[in-house]
Amino acid sequence: MDRPNKPSAISPAGGAPKPSVHTEQGKVIASLPTGDSVQVLLFGATVLSWKSNGRENLWVSDAAKLDGSKPVRGGVPLVFPAFGPPPKDHATGKLPQHGFARNSHWEYLGSSSSESGKLASGGDDSIKLDFGLSHAQISDDAKNAWPYDFSLVYSVTLAKDGLQTMLNIQNKGDKSFEFQMLLHTYFRIDDISKVSINGLGSTSYIDKMLNATTQTQTDPTVRITGEVDRVYTDIKQDTTSILQDGKPRLDVVREGLSDSVVWNPWIEKAKGMSDFEPKDGYKKMIAVEVGAVDGWQKLEPGETFEGGMICKAHL
Repeated sequence: MDRPNKPSAISPAGGAPKPSVHTEQGKVIASLPTGDSVQVLLFGATVLSWKSNGRENLWVSDAAKLDGSKPVRGGVPLVFPAFGPPPKDHATGKLPQHGFARNSHWEYLGSSSSESGKLASGGDDSIKLDFGLSHAQISDDAKNAWPYDFSLVYSVTLAKDGLQTMLNIQNKGDKSFEFQMLLHTYFRIDDISKVSINGLGSTSYIDKMLNATTQTQTDPTVRITGEVDRVYTDIKQDTTSILQDGKPRLDVVREGLSDSVVWNPWIEKAKGMSDFEPKDGYKKMIAVEVGAVDGWQKLEPGETFEGGMICKAHL
């Protein structure tokens, strides 16, 4: 995939410790001198691990497939160009659930520690990894089902104060297309019964557990006491916070996006998913997923859309 000014890979030199990057077994692994690290699987450009202060912040199923045979259960799978089962009467109607980005092989475009960004302040305290996917790289089935010329660049920036993931979508063709996108993030927590989520108060949401009816979040705090599958739309606050025992654990800041999905499969749903292990793993995870999934985004030829998140972990 062509990209102007493609950043070159960083190789640690002598002197002060610098960020390091290496690839192994289809993964790109980056580390900071602080010990913070991130791992991205080239299949799906799925973030598999994000460690800060020695603590893992993402949940990945013990039965997750990392061999490219199916999308990864856990981490941060990328949803594009359709969220959920696509409607049959839409241009995405022939695609599988959640589209093709999470089960396509992406190209690693390189790394940089000097590009601008809210977390990438330059120097040795951050490192940015870029991954690309274009129409030419997806499967023949996906091309036939969704015959649009597009370019995706997914940037994963690891910094000492958080992790930023941004998806840039460009229409490279001569006709417009519509899409949805979502970062389906599985966060690792200690005990779901002690978790609360702030930042969604007074927001409308589509409740998949109540026949996709629209509800309003009247309580400023969301607590998980059973299966939850909600699409919060047009959120006014930029930050959604996950608390453990009433103390801040993780902040999720939306960038260029106004929707978020909150999901936990709970007992029965977890039992029914062959790649969800252990079966009581729902106690150790909560999915807070930023995206543009309420309706459709439209890109005219040559236009670009960009959206993503900044995640910050608390001790």
